[in-house]
Amino acid sequence: MDKSLAALLFSCTLLIFLCVPPSLAQTCGNYTFSGNRSFSTCNDLPQLSCSLHWNYHPSNMTADIAFRKSGASTSNWISWSLNPRRARMAGSQALVAYRQSDGSMYAYTTQLDGNPNMQPGGLSFDVPRITAEYSSDGSMIIFATLQLSDILRSTNQVWQEGPMKGGNPGTHSFSGQNGRSVGTVNFVNGSVLSTSGTSSKTQKRNVHGVLNAVSWGILMPVGIIIARYLKVFKSAGPAWFYLHVICQSSGYAVGVAGWATGIKLGSDSPGITYGTHRNLGIIIFFLGTLQVLALLLRPKPEHKYRRYWNIYHHTVGYTTVVLSIGNIFEGFDILDSGNTWKTAYIGVLVFLGVVAAVMEALTWSIVIKRKKTASSAKHANGEHIHGSREQQTA
Repeated sequence: MDKSLAALLFSCTLLIFLCVPPSLAQTCGNYTFSGNRSFSTCNDLPQLSCSLHWNYHPSNMTADIAFRKSGASTSNWISWSLNPRRARMAGSQALVAYRQSDGSMYAYTTQLDGNPNMQPGGLSFDVPRITAEYSSDGSMIIFATLQLSDILRSTNQVWQEGPMKGGNPGTHSFSGQNGRSVGTVNFVNGSVLSTSGTSSKTQKRNVHGVLNAVSWGILMPVGIIIARYLKVFKSAGPAWFYLHVICQSSGYAVGVAGWATGIKLGSDSPGITYGTHRNLGIIIFFLGTLQVLALLLRPKPEHKYRRYWNIYHHTVGYTTVVLSIGNIFEGFDILDSGNTWKTAYIGVLVFLGVVAAVMEALTWSIVIKRKKTASSAKHANGEHIHGSREQQTA
């Protein structure tokens, strides 16, 4: 090979090597553990900068594993767990580790089923050995030996990290990479698959969000716009009322479905609560139900209590919509959907706001014009009566 060509290839190779970020150049296969530990199989996990290393021993169905979180914060905890029942954290058999205030590492096992605070406890399978270390390169690592069963040789795995709070593991984020850190592991053939597309729980949360955004956040405001503005037009007749009732009733029906999915999500997620979102949802459902029941007690227009019923109806209606919009944005912050849904809903609100502003100006102009016309007619009629009386007197 020509020397100049060889020199060019060497220079290009060196340039590529220097330009590759350390995070990409460093893979699980070339990581060196302390204590001369080595593992025959490893996989870089797709979320949270983690990797799983292991040696599987088929003779006694044990696995020596190392779960590593690179760039770990000393104020965070890490965990890796197996869950043969479902691809989720709740109900999993977990290994947890964190750095204590004296600088030492603490590693233990816990079952995340009815134990949301991650207190130490035994697992459904034996863990003869578990230790942890915080390496000089900023990696937090859990070492353990697992006594596997047939069902655990290929099963779901979940890994997480979260902040320490008061010396104990605190609640981790449920969005972003934390919401996608789930997959499967096969200790026998060494395969790891990511199931971070859309889990059934994520699908339920998305359905819950869509139902409530459409019902309380769109149909209800549209129903208010119909009632406030269409009745000003004489040509609308009683149609505005029927459209208002249809819109609000449909919104309530869809909202009940969305509320029910929220209740189901809560029951399926023990230890996971969103206080503000849940409490607002309960209040909104209660106010919406009151509005529906109020239709059954609606007085006739000429009834002496109709004025008070209108005040109640309008107050509860506007309050429900304002709280609903606020709670929808609370939900967007919980959903792992980026800003796409939030931006789309803001666009809907802007459109409804523009429509309301235009209709407000238009209907006020109609009302003012009618009042002027009525006043002129009354004045003209008064002059006509006065003239007739003068003629009779003469």
